[in-house]
Amino acid sequence: MSDDRVSASVAVNPVAVLKNYGQSVWLDYIRRTLITSGELTRLVVEDGLGGVTSNPAIFEKAIDGSNDYASAIDQISKQDPGLDAKNVYERLAVKDIQDAADVLRPVYDRTGSRDGYVSLEVSPHLANDTDGTVAEARQLWKTVGRPNVMIKVPATPAGVPAIRTLIREGINVNVTLLFARDAYEAVAGAYIEGLAARAAAGQPVDHVASVASFFVSRIDTAVDTLLEPKLSVPGDKARVERLLGKVAIANAKLAYQSYKKIFSGRPWEQLRDKGAQTQRVLWASTGTKNPHYRDVLYVEELIGPDTVNTVPPDTLTAFRDHGRPRPSLEEGVTDAMQVLEDLEKIGISLKKITDDLLADGVKKFVEPFTKLLKAVERRSREANRARINAQSYVLPPALHAEVSERLKGWDAEGGTRRLFAGDASLWTNADEANWIGWLRIAEQQLDDLQPLLDVQNEARAGRFRNVLLLGMGGSSLCPEVWKETFGRVGDSPELFVLDSTDPAQVRAIEKKIDLASTLFIVSSKSGSTLEPNIFKAYFFERVKNTIGADEAPRRFIAITDAGSSLEKEARAGGFRHVFAGVTSIGGRYSALSNFGMVPAAVMGLDVETLLDEAARMLTACAPGVPADENPGLVLGTILGVAATRGMDKLTLIASPGIHDLGAWLEQLIAESTGKAGNGIIPVDRETPGPPAAYGNDRVFAYLRLEDAPDARQDAAVAALEAAGRPVVTIRVATRHDLAEEFVRWEIATAIAGAVLGINPFNQPDVEASKIATKSLTSEYEKTGKLPPEAPFFEGDGVKLFADAENQDALRNAAGSKPSLTSYLNAHLSRLKEGDYFAVLGYVEMNAEHEQALQLVRQRVRDAKRVATCLGFGPRFLHSTGQAYKGGPNTGVFLQITSDDAQDLPVPGQTYTFGIVKAAQARGDFQVLAERRRRALRVHLGPDVRAGLRAIGAAIEQALA
Repeated sequence: MSDDRVSASVAVNPVAVLKNYGQSVWLDYIRRTLITSGELTRLVVEDGLGGVTSNPAIFEKAIDGSNDYASAIDQISKQDPGLDAKNVYERLAVKDIQDAADVLRPVYDRTGSRDGYVSLEVSPHLANDTDGTVAEARQLWKTVGRPNVMIKVPATPAGVPAIRTLIREGINVNVTLLFARDAYEAVAGAYIEGLAARAAAGQPVDHVASVASFFVSRIDTAVDTLLEPKLSVPGDKARVERLLGKVAIANAKLAYQSYKKIFSGRPWEQLRDKGAQTQRVLWASTGTKNPHYRDVLYVEELIGPDTVNTVPPDTLTAFRDHGRPRPSLEEGVTDAMQVLEDLEKIGISLKKITDDLLADGVKKFVEPFTKLLKAVERRSREANRARINAQSYVLPPALHAEVSERLKGWDAEGGTRRLFAGDASLWTNADEANWIGWLRIAEQQLDDLQPLLDVQNEARAGRFRNVLLLGMGGSSLCPEVWKETFGRVGDSPELFVLDSTDPAQVRAIEKKIDLASTLFIVSSKSGSTLEPNIFKAYFFERVKNTIGADEAPRRFIAITDAGSSLEKEARAGGFRHVFAGVTSIGGRYSALSNFGMVPAAVMGLDVETLLDEAARMLTACAPGVPADENPGLVLGTILGVAATRGMDKLTLIASPGIHDLGAWLEQLIAESTGKAGNGIIPVDRETPGPPAAYGNDRVFAYLRLEDAPDARQDAAVAALEAAGRPVVTIRVATRHDLAEEFVRWEIATAIAGAVLGINPFNQPDVEASKIATKSLTSEYEKTGKLPPEAPFFEGDGVKLFADAENQDALRNAAGSKPSLTSYLNAHLSRLKEGDYFAVLGYVEMNAEHEQALQLVRQRVRDAKRVATCLGFGPRFLHSTGQAYKGGPNTGVFLQITSDDAQDLPVPGQTYTFGIVKAAQARGDFQVLAERRRRALRVHLGPDVRAGLRAIGAAIEQALA
């Protein structure tokens, strides 16, 4: 084939082009709906998919986290109620394998038995039992009864003789868990010996097939972990950098050279002449785990003849989107040899790494298999329903009908498949495909848990009493959920979160911690966000003065995207750790990435269980699940359709034990949907009222903690349902199931964005406030003061500010005797049906201030029957601020600022924390005015408590 023709094909589908280079692509994923939905057939037709591999972890999530297998389990339980879990699983798995094999049978026939295989593994518990492996493989081969099935056998010392026996008997084998070249060579030898014995017995060898699954990315993960500490060793940095991300590919390239040598020469030619086919090398573990590396690295660099690459769904999608095929496998073989030689010279043994990976690999298959059997046991003996947080809804008839029709449309249009594929046409045909990394992050984290476990053990062993996270928005809200939900966990350090520039709040946080025994996590995706950087400057200086300049950097951890200014500063400054973000995950979708999981680990949470629950929900929402059974899709459709019908105030009611989830949801929903004049306004922590207290613009989401519900909330929600209000109820089983909700709501938000026709991954109006703030702080740095401003009213202990348009409207309505009460009455009188009222408090966020402002919003809600919101600045700027400025112009805003009783300096800057907060408040108000929002700013003196009492009294009088 000419280069021109290859280039033309690449433009069509890079996955399909791989066959032009002699490589077959298999999918490392199987579940029943993949087959029944027609998705597997589509992949075969469009991508040229040549096979499927399965593993216990995939089956476990599908069986326990979805209803794919509910009817089949019911049927088996009725037919054979005494069947144990392992046999029930085998019946379920065998049916899937048979059906998938039937879909792939035309590929098998067309390629002369070279391709078209489906793999099913023997029990991982038999990894060290040769006879048990052989017996179970024989039984599975016979039960499946398809020529295009492969039985997966691990390349353990006990597995090698089993492989030889099975090949001799004509059973196809997929050899798994190959990491080392010598192990591969032993496996290839066993395959040839099995074929030779079969031929010697006069039996045919032309339809016996095998692949040798050589694991790739796990090697780089293990090697890089050992290399990174050497980056700081004088003289080693350049050599280490040349090895990062190179060892796995080098190892694989040399294994391929072994393949070429083994399957050549006279002994093999004699078998080849009898029709034998080579045991192809199959590249496994080819999903990229390190966000510094290209997401299709382990596909692009291992393309060559007579090979297979089995890829997870996200890698398949990524390569289809931006893969660059080329015949890469035999490029730089000499360089590959040098890489492995240099690795040994630097003191790292590849043999030890591959030995450890084999032992760990067996364990990684045994643990999911044990969970799988428990899941089957539960569904067979206890409750045959998906073990995910249950979701139900009650909708008015017209809304229910439209939602039902939309769900039917999702099935017809392949909506979930398009979401998981990052199909930008689902939204606005902009850059949406670049921002869907969150869909697979839970599985990626589970595949490489060790860094999280290591930092968790380190925090405990270091006897740290506290950990303080310094961040904003998506970097701080998930950790805050962990803190508020779980408190202090055992003997791990207690987590605190700082996300405010209010000097009183900074000081209050500092009083809660012991600087000498605190770990600090500086968390910033971009690395350039103002607030985390000044938090870092302040606390680094305080820690340096407390424990000394040499030790201070070891008390700091950074979480940031690769290549950011924070990463460079942290590495150069000797921070204890630097954890990478994922470029394709936006801040508000980053809960299950390192931004959420590193703080969870350090505070002592069971991160594996949390991620496992998240992955379970992901399975329940995956492509192939019917739309009306897909919890994320159903929720998103309800929210999106309701918003288009004027029900755009999503009122969150959460059980006290999980109350802070609402703060995370506020950012996710407001920042994702509130733009271009559209959006959903989240209403969090508004005291539940009777149905009559609400307008017709509401949809309610009740997050009920099943093991600690609130009776008053139950009664309020029951009354709303009885009154015909739209209510979605999500039953969170325990606090430890909370991670499921991150996945459900992220998917729901993306789907709601599709319904609304907006891009749910950008935040075009957040930057406007940052620019306005920067302009003000720059002015302060030049002149030593902020630009002057004049109140349009001063009295009753406050000053009032507004732009000219709002001033005119308020003066005209306030009458001839202006006062705080008259102006607040004029401002609140602007509220009309379908509007919402938002209090934006640039004061310390504490219980007393929150109670005072909650009372204000409740009075307004009850008097005006409008939705009410409360946010503390500047944190809401990184949350609901996007919707307030870019969403529907239905908000009436009351901004509250104050003089600071005591300010705090920012080390290395002329401005202070108080100046930054003032600039942020003024910048925020400026942009609200530019967007022609109805906004009034009330400025208090240094006695915030007295000022809030005055506002409360004035509002009570204004509403009387």
